[in-house]
Amino acid sequence: MKTFSIDIPDSVDLDQKELKMALASKLYERGKLSLGQAADMAGYSRQTFMELLADYGVDLINYSAEELQSDINNAEKYSL
Repeated sequence: MKTFSIDIPDSVDLDQKELKMALASKLYERGKLSLGQAADMAGYSRQTFMELLADYGVDLINYSAEELQSDINNAEKYSL
């Protein structure tokens, strides 16, 4: 696991837990971390992490329009 040290201005009111959540949620949003990896990084259970994503403006499901259309097409093709 990599460890980084960053300097944050004193005027930014963040504690370590909130900073980890902000970073983990952004990395999850960008597809750099899986949901489980991001939850572990932030120090939360998967369920709690999923619930907190909205507070950081991150969608739980990150489908592109093309991926979503592909899933819809597959569902229509194989539906009863």
